[in-house]
Amino acid sequence: MKHALVLVCVFVAGCDAVRSATDRVFSGSSTAPVTAPAAPETAEEVPEPVVATVGWAGAKTTVAGLGDPNTPGRWLQTPLVKTEINGRIIVPRTGAQAYVALIPAPGPEGGGSRLSLEAMRALLVPFDELVELEVYSD
Repeated sequence: MKHALVLVCVFVAGCDAVRSATDRVFSGSSTAPVTAPAAPETAEEVPEPVVATVGWAGAKTTVAGLGDPNTPGRWLQTPLVKTEINGRIIVPRTGAQAYVALIPAPGPEGGGSRLSLEAMRALLVPFDELVELEVYSD
């Protein structure tokens, strides 16, 4: 049984769909500090670095159902974000968690979200039910 699991992981790792989804999720946005454009420096004026803050501290809660099953990757379309960022979602009922791309969706911040098929599989939740999620930004 262990050998079968290892073989499945090896086969899945070679899939182009998995690679492209993984690249999209983990190389999407950077949280590295962004500095202001270079300006002529004088003795009086030294530019301060500007830090881009996209995420938030703590958890936000949303209820999610199945999104478009034809869109590959692990993602959560949610009105909680205004730009695409990486994040982590947790099912409070079971403690299951997954790292996903948080994609903006239209609607009020308290509105519902849509979860990818792959993310639902990772969280071990039924495809035909709504699930409460805690959302954390990275």
